[in-house]
Amino acid sequence: MSMAVAIHVLSVVIWVGGMFFAYMALRPAAASLLEPPVRLTLWRAVFSKFFPWVWAAVIGILLSGYWMIFGAYGGMANTPLFVHIMHGLGLIMMLIYLHVFFAPYRKLTKAVNNKEWPVGGAALNQIRILIGINLAIGLITIVVATAGKYL
Repeated sequence: MSMAVAIHVLSVVIWVGGMFFAYMALRPAAASLLEPPVRLTLWRAVFSKFFPWVWAAVIGILLSGYWMIFGAYGGMANTPLFVHIMHGLGLIMMLIYLHVFFAPYRKLTKAVNNKEWPVGGAALNQIRILIGINLAIGLITIVVATAGKYL
């Protein structure tokens, strides 16, 4: 079970930590220093490096989470409420990520390739909003996961 916990926590750290860094540090710095063509090209490159890690994190979270639910708890019926909340919030985060990856990120990539800066800016803005939402949900999920047992 310790391996499942380790995979779960490392996957969450990679995903939520990456969103925190991108949203709270990289985004404001890039917005204040870079003109749209350079900023949009940077974000396309950043996402192309970060999103494979998110895919790995999502797989790690799902596999390790279900490993713990069905191994340690003996199934969903036996899990405490905080685990159900964590599970539900995690699934919402994954759905938001899937939307980001398959819709606005694809638009951003195409816009940057075609040098359509206003289209790319609109796509990046949509990604910014959705990552902000996912970051908030991720931080709440971490609180539920770590303190839920004691609430």
